[in-house]
Amino acid sequence: MDISGGRFVITGGASLIGSHVADRLLAEGAREVVLLDNFSLGTPETVGHLADDPRVKLLKGDILRINELFDAFKGADGVFAIAGFLTLPLSQNPPLGLAVTVEGQVNAFEACRYADVKKVVFSSSIAAYGEPEGDAVIDETFPANLASYQPGSMLYSCTKLIGEALCKLYSQKHGVDAVALRYSTVYGERQHYRGVNALYIIQNYDKIRRGERPTLPGDGSEVHDYIHVADVARANVMAMASDATAEVFNVVSGVETTVKRIAEILLEITGSDLQPLYADDAGAVKATSSASLKLSREKIKAMIGWEPQVSVEDGIRRLIDWIEAQEG
Repeated sequence: MDISGGRFVITGGASLIGSHVADRLLAEGAREVVLLDNFSLGTPETVGHLADDPRVKLLKGDILRINELFDAFKGADGVFAIAGFLTLPLSQNPPLGLAVTVEGQVNAFEACRYADVKKVVFSSSIAAYGEPEGDAVIDETFPANLASYQPGSMLYSCTKLIGEALCKLYSQKHGVDAVALRYSTVYGERQHYRGVNALYIIQNYDKIRRGERPTLPGDGSEVHDYIHVADVARANVMAMASDATAEVFNVVSGVETTVKRIAEILLEITGSDLQPLYADDAGAVKATSSASLKLSREKIKAMIGWEPQVSVEDGIRRLIDWIEAQEG
């Protein structure tokens, strides 16, 4: 699919990822980008930098109201299905969270079918794998291991697996091309406070600025795969432009980064001599919390040519520069 000259709708358009996907689409010449959001989690300020672009349409709508999707998707070439609940808000409000992440996604696919939308790119998560076991490299064929997950995290994982199944079902049965992208820990400019693992970055940066020691779980050896939102946006647009359908792709850096290293980067950038505080929060909502997380990005490289471009060191610097620019 050609991005240039196309019309695209982003559900959850006023979100961290949605706003960056919009940036990428506009940079590649999209004719119109519709940002559909109910503003319960996203805010118009997140996409305020796009307010003067005539190609951008900010539309208040809810994926739970399918009639609003019918109207928004009419004439669209592709839909980026980003709207949903992350683990933390889903844990806090399961009835609404499950309705949005399951019924809402069904609505989105049905609206795409009736509006003759050519393709859907669905935002999934590596949470679909559950807790990794051993040091094996995790590719898209790995089975889910959810037994040891906390209940909220397990529910979140299941909703992503359902979304992935919808991609395959609507591609095979209804001719709506669809791919699912399994993100690792997404962070970057316009960062919010709802991503469970990304909180180690933003909350500890806030603590350091207040003169408080950054707080890390256990001995700081817990690892995550941090992927910058600009790389995630590029993966979304490349997936939309590709011929791939009924596929699931890891969108990951492939680099294991400990939470201790995150604190070190923050302390280096801020020039602080504070020492980390190691303390577990028994009430914290957690997703994957392993000492090993080896994720493969070979499939997406082979099939659509995507590779990450932003290192975690550069990405955190970009995030902090953005925060300081907002305050300035």
